[in-house]
Amino acid sequence: MSNSIHSFSGDIHDIEYVFSPLTVRKKAQEILNLALSGDTDFLVHTEKLEEVSKFVTSVTLENYPTLNIPFHSRWNHFNAGNINRLDELKSVLSTLTIVQRVKAKLDLVILSVLMDAGAGSRWRYFDKNSQKEYSRSEGLAVASLQMFLSGVFSLQKENPYQVHAEKLKTLKLDELSAGFQVTEKNMLIGLEGRLKLLHNLGEALAKDSEIFGLEQPRIGNMLDFFQEKFPTAHISASQILRTIQQGLGAIWPGRATINMVNLGDVWPYAPMGDSIQSLIPFHKLSQWLAYSLFEPLTEAGFTISHIDSLTGLAEYRNGGLILDSGLVSLKNKQNFETIHHPGSPLVIEWRALTIALLDEIGKKVTEQLGKTPSDFPLARVLEGGTWWAGRHIAAKLRKDGSPPLKIESDGTVF
Repeated sequence: MSNSIHSFSGDIHDIEYVFSPLTVRKKAQEILNLALSGDTDFLVHTEKLEEVSKFVTSVTLENYPTLNIPFHSRWNHFNAGNINRLDELKSVLSTLTIVQRVKAKLDLVILSVLMDAGAGSRWRYFDKNSQKEYSRSEGLAVASLQMFLSGVFSLQKENPYQVHAEKLKTLKLDELSAGFQVTEKNMLIGLEGRLKLLHNLGEALAKDSEIFGLEQPRIGNMLDFFQEKFPTAHISASQILRTIQQGLGAIWPGRATINMVNLGDVWPYAPMGDSIQSLIPFHKLSQWLAYSLFEPLTEAGFTISHIDSLTGLAEYRNGGLILDSGLVSLKNKQNFETIHHPGSPLVIEWRALTIALLDEIGKKVTEQLGKTPSDFPLARVLEGGTWWAGRHIAAKLRKDGSPPLKIESDGTVF
């Protein structure tokens, strides 16, 4: 499939429409309806919803017997292998003021999320401190944490715990390669794509002084922006997401634009025509970022509302759960062997079905645990939850724990 950019004409309302998590849900539901009518590459087996939900509930209780579950976020991956690296981070940052500490955490978590696209089945990261080896999302988390702590992304040697625009713009491939321990025998897919994303991030930080500051712009300066724009310290999850989209939208590879505005993780879906209504948004990494900002912003004194306005994440663990469990199935089994482009109709359908069905799974898991949606939002179901259930079933079905579909990754989507 072509990697060309799809350009659309529209106005500010169209742009806001495509960026909204409400639209992510709406379009996902539309594709679910198509699938239920037999008009996609997938069949949906709703009779399996109860069984899959019970599996997620059992995994949740195994992971969190007391149901004291944090929101789904990147922070939980830093403790890979049940090693509390966040305590180490807390100790390292203990001499900083609360503002400096929160800024450092924003720097770290946003950088780490942007590195969190599929690593492939071969790559491993050896953590010298624990003498353990990690792969995939957890390996990327530990690697990014160690790079951050060693000052790879800071301009100031005396203050390494920062991520500066100018440093990102000049980051070299060999620096990133060394940080991820890449060798000919330990290849990380999408390494060049990740480097390009970091270069783009540096450019975006430098361009938006309102959000990232004028002098030595850095990610953590978002805190100043949030404090100025929301002086009552009350902020909704969708407002956090929109700030991320505004400040970081330009970093994503071009796939679709409206009036030259880069839409990011948004894909034209030909079966719905060629208008703006054919665009299917996911905003996977942007929403992953938003979820991951809850903890540091709460530490800074913010109250975050409407958490359930964000959606489930259209990535391969959640997507793997619905496909590996038989909740959805491929009409053509040969598609398990084909390598698919992220913009292909099949992948768009898989991701949309993931979002729509995560909502259904979430409702049932919440009921099965005797909770209410207000005290057990989707963000807890995901963490409890669906991500781990997807990983468990992948490890059971495939020796390398890989996702059920083969995706052509550039390190910026999955």
